[in-house]
Amino acid sequence: MNAEPLRFDTKITVLLRDDLEPWQRLNVTAFLVSGLGTQVPEVIGEPYEDADGVGYLPMFRQPVLVLQGTKETLTAAHARALSRALPRALFTSDLFTTGNDRDNRAAVRAVPTAELDLVGLAVYGPRNGVDKVVKGARMHP
Repeated sequence: MNAEPLRFDTKITVLLRDDLEPWQRLNVTAFLVSGLGTQVPEVIGEPYEDADGVGYLPMFRQPVLVLQGTKETLTAAHARALSRALPRALFTSDLFTTGNDRDNRAAVRAVPTAELDLVGLAVYGPRNGVDKVVKGARMHP
């Protein structure tokens, strides 16, 4: 068995606005990362199985870094993610008032890109590209 840590060339990062309530941070993170596996299948590892042969769903094959920043940090990160054409998911403040996927999509569609009130952003891509996108953010406590 190789004891050397596995280092990935890619990175999954979630950036949360720093003024969210704890429940909102968890909810936004869960929603944001759910989109990556459907559109970027290489981020998903193999299914799990315990010693009794009970199967479990596969999960991400690599860690997810969770950061936080101001509203301005999120806006800048969003613009950089767009300019780099990186796979991304967003969560806006409007989504806290909707209760289903259809209304969520309609709420995002109703707002021009530059006016989105972002509370969360997930980005996947090459390590250095993702690092540049989230520049100015800090580790989530």
